[in-house]
Amino acid sequence: MKKKAPTYFTGVEIETILEDSISVRAIELMGPNLAFAANNGKYGMYDPAKKVWKTSTQKFDSITPEFRAVASTNLDFFMISVGNPALLYKTGDSGSMELVYKEENEKVFYDAMSFWNDSEGIAMGDPTDNCLSIIVTRDAGKTWIKIACDKLPTSAQGEAAFAASNSNIAIQGNKTWILSGGMKSRIFYSPDKAKTWEVFETPIIQGAATTGGYSLDFYNENTGFIIGGDYTKPTDNQSNKALTKDGGRTWELVAVGEEPGYKSSVRYVPGKNAKELVAVGFTGISYSKDGGNKWKLISEEGFFTIRFLNDSIAYAAGKNRIAKLKFVK
Repeated sequence: MKKKAPTYFTGVEIETILEDSISVRAIELMGPNLAFAANNGKYGMYDPAKKVWKTSTQKFDSITPEFRAVASTNLDFFMISVGNPALLYKTGDSGSMELVYKEENEKVFYDAMSFWNDSEGIAMGDPTDNCLSIIVTRDAGKTWIKIACDKLPTSAQGEAAFAASNSNIAIQGNKTWILSGGMKSRIFYSPDKAKTWEVFETPIIQGAATTGGYSLDFYNENTGFIIGGDYTKPTDNQSNKALTKDGGRTWELVAVGEEPGYKSSVRYVPGKNAKELVAVGFTGISYSKDGGNKWKLISEEGFFTIRFLNDSIAYAAGKNRIAKLKFVK
């Protein structure tokens, strides 16, 4: 029987499903539904079967939090705010969100959150001391504990992370990779759900507050991809894309001096054997069919973050909107 030739994306159809005066950098698929949390304390859930949104606004005393990181389990939805104080909420039994973690520090700034399973999860943020801020739950998100700096690699001067798309953390099984940026852009790796850590260098552009890796995705426990750059120089494309094939220990720059420039979110297309990737940023949507070596701009419409529902449909969010993306073959 003749083998079917692969079909590649040639374009994308974009359907706006939410318009609002908000900036959305964190979306999460929960089964067939889509959840988000944004600035102005706004969060919500979309039911695609009914094409209905349920949205709400979260306040804390006189504070209207800005949310840039979300996560979910089979039971709950979680969102954590940037800035001081850090406020982490989970779905409450009463029907409203319940505050489960609060951290006060003038340097506190959480960037991303994810779960290994329904009981254990992790959030990461900028250093408040001499290490990245990493908090972990082992009881389904009811309580969160901050890992002490003597249990973590020391962060470099000016090393932090970008809360650009809730994709600084990648998880495969028990393995976890965290991407830093700024003056130093490295990979913090744990093989055992945040119990032990080591750190790996990357060749991604670094050395200024706005440079580094902005987004990380792993297709499996060996193959992963970083994208980033400098959002103040979005056309620069010299050292902003890198690939690993050994679980993050070493990284190779790809598409050097070629498109795309700065992007804030990258994702492997599901079920495509790590060959196909999509990256989004405020400069448009780019697609690679060869593992990240060559890219093509398939839309000039800007987004901050993207998550795939299947191998041809994704959701993306950005300034003032959330959209459904249908990739055309």
